Amino acid sequence: MKRLVILGGGESGVGTALLGKDRGYDVFVSDKGIIKEKYKKVLLHNEIEFEEGQHTETKILNADLIMKSPGIPEKVALVKQVRANGIKVVSEIEFASKYTEATLIAITGSNGKTTTASLTHHLLKQELDVGLAGNIGDSFAKQILEKDFPNYVLEVSSFQLDDIIDFKPKIAILLNITPDHLDRYDCVFENYIASKFRIIDNQTKEDYFIYDADDVVIESWLKQHSIQSTLLPFSLTKQIENGAYLDKDNIKITIDNNQIIMPTANLALEGKHNIKNAMAASTVAHLLRIRKQTIRESLENFQGVEHRLEHVLKINKVQYINDSKATNVNATYYALESMDAQTVWIVGGEDKGNDYNELFQFVNEKVKAIICLGVDNEKLMNSFGNMVDVIVETQFMSEAVKIAYKIADAGENVLLSPACASFDLFENYEDRGRQFKDAVRNL
Repeated sequence: MKRLVILGGGESGVGTALLGKDRGYDVFVSDKGIIKEKYKKVLLHNEIEFEEGQHTETKILNADLIMKSPGIPEKVALVKQVRANGIKVVSEIEFASKYTEATLIAITGSNGKTTTASLTHHLLKQELDVGLAGNIGDSFAKQILEKDFPNYVLEVSSFQLDDIIDFKPKIAILLNITPDHLDRYDCVFENYIASKFRIIDNQTKEDYFIYDADDVVIESWLKQHSIQSTLLPFSLTKQIENGAYLDKDNIKITIDNNQIIMPTANLALEGKHNIKNAMAASTVAHLLRIRKQTIRESLENFQGVEHRLEHVLKINKVQYINDSKATNVNATYYALESMDAQTVWIVGGEDKGNDYNELFQFVNEKVKAIICLGVDNEKLMNSFGNMVDVIVETQFMSEAVKIAYKIADAGENVLLSPACASFDLFENYEDRGRQFKDAVRNL
């Protein structure tokens, strides 16, 4: 019996454990932290051996195969030891994809993954039997075990792509590449870029690669590398023969002379970046022969993703917007770009080596006050201190919202778009977003 060791007892780890056990592996789960109660119950119920609070090397280094949670970096001593011993290491998407014949649609990018994956799933599920997995919802492995869908939309991160070997999506989407998570890539942008492009490593000309033709990083990489996949670019600025582009106020998508035209005015999601997300999702739907009318209607009624430019409430004609999912500068760039009125901006958290220069134009134009919400706000104060009349610091969400309430006038916005990770004051970006929404409702 082959031994499968799983490092990390979270959603992807426990899902892999269940699928591994079902497929005849001797499974062991090891988590250096504490495993959440709900996952512990599943492991106990299924009689899967596990440990928490430590990694026992003798129980790990005898593995035939290791599934490493995406959160564990390569530089951890145990991972180095595993590699030195020549044990094969895979990510959950690699492991799970071996056990399904489904059509895989994999979506990656520095920003917009969750929105585009959710939107693609929303477009396809009207006419196809389709699962949504990866960084979102129930794990891919668990879904294959419980109900193997004929199609999957997968939101995949660079960390998951780092540990693939044969993973091969029928349709791969690369939304954009901006510096993010560079701490995991030795602070070398090229390493991160290469990681994102692993999504097409195993594709052939029978497979499709949908990407942003306006993204200079993507374009320059494509010029330097030969690619097997059939290319379907999308663009807001160029006319595209095969793929999607913006023609005045219409999205036009052409695949093998079959064209669909959709007015952008009817899109449920606002902002230029969401036109791109809609192009990517609709290209997939068009490829998989979803009816044009269904695509149009689905784009109009899509609800959007929690914590991503989520309109919370209007109080005294001030709109409160939760964009807690904006954990990097580029995401906040899109948020500020889409503001149509003067804005009180709540920003800050754990800085990932941010360069705020690209936000200056919007701050000058649209931001009337800045509330810094972080343990260390020095960089924000230095970057934006001279641009706005009011810039204040706090370490409490409830206080940040109260200050914003006092500053904002009728017709204006209060925007939480942190541009930073949340771990200095919050559990995660969801916790940060929920605290913001609670504080707004308590006004």
